[in-house]
Amino acid sequence: MSGLRIAVVGCGVIGRIHADTIAALGPRASVVLAVDESAERAQALHERWTSSYTEALSAKDVDAVAICTPSGTHAELVAAALDAGKHVIVEKPLDVSMAAAQLVADAQARSDRTVAVVSQHRFDPASQVVHNAVATGSFGRMTSAVASVAWWRSQSYYDSGEWRGTWALDGGGALMNQSIHTVDLMVWLLGQPVEVFAATARLSHERIEVEDTAVATVRFASGALGLIHATTAAYPGISARLQVHGDRGSAIIENDQLTFFHAAGDEAGSDYGTVGTGNQAGDVLPAAPVLPGSAGLLSQTHVAQYDDFLDAVRDQRPPLVGVAEATTTLAVILAVYESADTGQPVKIG
Repeated sequence: MSGLRIAVVGCGVIGRIHADTIAALGPRASVVLAVDESAERAQALHERWTSSYTEALSAKDVDAVAICTPSGTHAELVAAALDAGKHVIVEKPLDVSMAAAQLVADAQARSDRTVAVVSQHRFDPASQVVHNAVATGSFGRMTSAVASVAWWRSQSYYDSGEWRGTWALDGGGALMNQSIHTVDLMVWLLGQPVEVFAATARLSHERIEVEDTAVATVRFASGALGLIHATTAAYPGISARLQVHGDRGSAIIENDQLTFFHAAGDEAGSDYGTVGTGNQAGDVLPAAPVLPGSAGLLSQTHVAQYDDFLDAVRDQRPPLVGVAEATTTLAVILAVYESADTGQPVKIG
């Protein structure tokens, strides 16, 4: 396969990250076109640009599109690209409703093109190590997890774009926008979610429709239980943290770094365990430098996901994070909102 020729659709902050990521891929891919309603934003990203998505999809030298527009626009853009014969990599979330996710699934079913949904933290070394431990049974039976994202977003952040903090285009607040990656990792590690019970609130922001704080419990098909805590009202912003626990081991990932790991192996252990000692994290994954971009914009893991996308296109295989995987994570988040609205548990699947 020659280098994949990609049009970046949506030339804001996330579009620039995609363009920079593609540039880092060397000969494997290149940006050949920028697409945005704003000529200024598009021209700043690439010398060749258009405001017409239809024109971009009709371009013979565009093999794929990277969709970086507001969340509530994703599904229709993905479906149109698939119907035009283009491969797609789309920013999280897949969209903001299950109907929209189904629109993408239907388009993919009638296409032979590849769709990847950005969930770059599945590619973090820490996430890979923990997933391998879970998959190989090193942690025994998985029993619980805690996903907590305690971040801060100012009022000016929400005021900076008319789409921010709206149900139609943002799809939600602290949970859908900021915490989706940590929820995605919990789902990836614990398996199929089956029930959610939740509460949400808007406690620190004005002029937004969505929540800035959410809490939830999640029950998984295996019997494991999960806790979700998501907020953009935790000044000055603390961390994104995921704990996973089994009856033979545990791990903690904090700000994308593996801070605790213990797999019991053959050890007999005591009635009270090791009480926080016995950290094997440095043995299974030597400490890596903390990357810039604490808001989750980590270019190295974007590169890893793009590499997987390009391999999937070349090998005609599913990417690590495709439509089905993204739909499961979306279903959990939408169930949180439904449960918070009704005050009742919500079944998934």
